[in-house]
Amino acid sequence: MSWILLFFAGLFEIGWAIGLKYTAGFSKPLPTVLTVVSMVISLALLGLALKTLPVGTAYAVWTGIGTVGTALLGIWLLGEPATAIRLGCIALIVCGIIGLKLAA
Repeated sequence: MSWILLFFAGLFEIGWAIGLKYTAGFSKPLPTVLTVVSMVISLALLGLALKTLPVGTAYAVWTGIGTVGTALLGIWLLGEPATAIRLGCIALIVCGIIGLKLAA
């Protein structure tokens, strides 16, 4: 169950990271509220997952999910470059996440 909570915590981290772009410096009310709500949910789920998972593993997986998702959505939604080296590095992060899950 903790891994499921951690997965959803990572998804909400993606939500608030991308949401920050749409808040325009916290000047747009709706994106700001949605971003803050995503932050709270993400941290709450991470906290629940930490009841049984090691902090180093959980934090690395949480940030890894957030990093990969945010980078991919940046490419897809925001027109950021999708170079081979960038995609390769994202793949390495995914390998790290899988490795941490297998080692836990």
